[in-house]
Amino acid sequence: MRAPIGNFTDAWPVAEKLDLLAPPVAAALRGPVPAGGIVYVDSDPDDADTARFGEVHGIPPEQSANCVVVAARRGQETTLAACVVLAHTRADVNRTVRRELGARKASFAPMETAVGESGMEYGGITPIGLPEGWPLLVDAAVADTPYAVVGSGRRRGKLLVPGGVLAGLPGARVLDGLGLQAARTGD
Repeated sequence: MRAPIGNFTDAWPVAEKLDLLAPPVAAALRGPVPAGGIVYVDSDPDDADTARFGEVHGIPPEQSANCVVVAARRGQETTLAACVVLAHTRADVNRTVRRELGARKASFAPMETAVGESGMEYGGITPIGLPEGWPLLVDAAVADTPYAVVGSGRRRGKLLVPGGVLAGLPGARVLDGLGLQAARTGD
């Protein structure tokens, strides 16, 4: 099979490679998330970081999506949620996320929390297979992307997922302006 984006030696329908995914991702694709249209590509774990992956496989930041876990607090209650934004943007945690989750304070969750609660590896966290009840905030630009690269739940391997599939994941809310242009350096 040929990958719909990027330069990969091999690509497979994700249903053929469920054993290579993190357990919660594989479980979601066996259950409530339709696997049709999702492509698995193998990759070196050392290339898992977004910028490096893009360089190695010819994926521009506009076709790569980052999934970040946030902790939103209101009083003594903390809600974990995930945000999906294109790689050339950053999640607007202080305004959009805080407002959408009804929190007084929101911040990126500590790595140990994100990994422990999601059941996925750091550098491979994906919006597919998140714990039930987690809000999933998807930037409208991601939803409009024909295909976006996301993690597989592990550092090895990535998923190429139609934006519409990401927007239709359980608990997903599509938001305009979730992804802000990342600050430029060196100007």
